[in-house]
Amino acid sequence: MSGATPAKHGGPLSGTVREQLARAGSATVANMLLRRGLRNAVMAGVRPLADGGQPLVGPAYTLRFIPAREDLDTLADYASSDNVHRRAIEECPPGAVLVIDAFGSTDAASMGDMMAARLKNRGVSGVVTDGGYRDSGAIRRTGLPCFHRDNAPRATPIALHPVALDEPVGCGGVAVYPGDVLLGDGDGVVVVPRGLASDIAAEAADAAAYEEFAALGIRRGRSLFGLFPGTPESRQEYDTWVAAGRPGLE
Repeated sequence: MSGATPAKHGGPLSGTVREQLARAGSATVANMLLRRGLRNAVMAGVRPLADGGQPLVGPAYTLRFIPAREDLDTLADYASSDNVHRRAIEECPPGAVLVIDAFGSTDAASMGDMMAARLKNRGVSGVVTDGGYRDSGAIRRTGLPCFHRDNAPRATPIALHPVALDEPVGCGGVAVYPGDVLLGDGDGVVVVPRGLASDIAAEAADAAAYEEFAALGIRRGRSLFGLFPGTPESRQEYDTWVAAGRPGLE
């Protein structure tokens, strides 16, 4: 139906789906989405704030910024409990990923360390923005998985005005609907439509496991041909290898 949007949230994300996505990685998941015709699922220019961290997985809860305006965006307004930015920090559900649409702007901060610490304390899975953060070192020390475009040390009201929570947004050039599942790791951030999440997770987990088999063969000198991508014959070899207890993997 023209103009239709996905239903919000879709219930809790199971631990199995989280684990399968995290194990598979964003690049493998992007390939699974491509097989279903979804080409624009990886956020452009959005990278982890801290290298080597744990994968970020969770359903999206969104915040949208527009450019600031001087008569509206003041430090006094920013301190108000009605401020939509501050509300996002208190209302993002535990286990969710706060997705901040900053329209690509790093002219001011999408978040600082006190907000990150509060999200960590509340059990939020992490934060993704196509803008940037201030207090980057302190945010890293919170241990909250965070992804952004670049550092943005200036105060939020200088350039960003928060206008909406839990509505569809664009982030890094990708449409994100509330409840869509985000996976972030060292390769970037991929957005999985919620209705596809379980199937994509299972398929991606299987693909990641097959890649372990293929990588073992390559280390032993085997050619890519007939091994990767998998063929019906190599998949039979893989099944035999799994049944034998995955020999050769330490």
